[in-house]
Amino acid sequence: MTRKEVVQQCRDLVDLLPGEALAEARKKHPDVGGFGVFPVYAPVEVIHAAGLMPVGLFGAGDKIELSHAESRFQSFICSIAKSTLELFLRDDMKDFEGVVFSSICDVARNLSSLVTRNAPDLYIEYLHMPQNMYSGETLNYARAEFERFRTKLSQRVGRPITDEAICESLVLYNEVRALVRRLYSHRKLHPTSIAAADVYAVVQAGTRMMPEDYAPMLRDLCDEVEATEVKPRDGVRIVLEGAFCEQPPIGLIDVIEAGGCIVQDDDLMIGWRLFDHDVESNGDPLAALSQAYVSSSVYTSVRHDVDKPRADGLVVRMKQSGAEAVLFAPAKFCEPALLDYVLFRQKLEEDDVPHLKIEYEEKMWTFEATRTEIETFAESMLFD
Repeated sequence: MTRKEVVQQCRDLVDLLPGEALAEARKKHPDVGGFGVFPVYAPVEVIHAAGLMPVGLFGAGDKIELSHAESRFQSFICSIAKSTLELFLRDDMKDFEGVVFSSICDVARNLSSLVTRNAPDLYIEYLHMPQNMYSGETLNYARAEFERFRTKLSQRVGRPITDEAICESLVLYNEVRALVRRLYSHRKLHPTSIAAADVYAVVQAGTRMMPEDYAPMLRDLCDEVEATEVKPRDGVRIVLEGAFCEQPPIGLIDVIEAGGCIVQDDDLMIGWRLFDHDVESNGDPLAALSQAYVSSSVYTSVRHDVDKPRADGLVVRMKQSGAEAVLFAPAKFCEPALLDYVLFRQKLEEDDVPHLKIEYEEKMWTFEATRTEIETFAESMLFD
């Protein structure tokens, strides 16, 4: 596939609701079932090994009206929670086997309970990911959670989910994550080789395809992007931070670059590219995934590591990407992101790093005010 074809197919997939993405996949895989994965992280290899397609569940954006979910939540709840629940209340997820949530925040925990109550025919799981990364029992605990998930999912689909099947899926997802790292690594050196919004669409589309279909497409894109002759352009090199759970509209990413910023790195879709190297199974894939989560995860606002502070991780990400500033883009009412912003801001001010904070919500469709803020920020640096 050509670069233009890949990007267009990915943007089309991102525009689909989860059920529509599953229907699209069934054109090639008629018997595949769907299983939703709410941010931030879940072992998608286990889901794929069960014969299901892991589908990223990032709300519904501006594609549906909130007719029922508003009455189940307070007004100050993030929009991804409301539109995700609306999908279940509208019965849009009826073709899915279930959904897995992970320990992000109180909203995610309560959302899983609300979905369980309103979708009694689906298997709804909540993974309690480890928070103490240095206990002697951390690895055993993480593996036990993954084993519990495998056992219950196996009961749901009515067939065993073997280590061999998970290892095969792990190989596929290792390839996908390696290709995504390859794309990001090239773009850090040549940021004008592909637009940030296109990279975002491509990575998000990978959460709506079978990995065996996604990897060849992603490989074609990497080959063509790397062969593209690029011309440098003026702009402020930034790291985009704060969108680890609810994902911003693609239009916002377009506006960020049009406003004079060059996105060198970001935490978009971070749960689907959490590991900084391949995961080696050594015959026990669940133990390998547990080890990777504990020791090889990149920092996020929902994973605490006392020896690796997230603020220090942000500075490292800036240095490795060649960025000179940070653009914080948390979703409105996102407590983990807004709490971390205080820590990030303190660290950046200590290091004299310029930064700007904007907020968004999934139904955001006009960006004039945001663009003005970004342009002012960029110009203040470019012409200082």
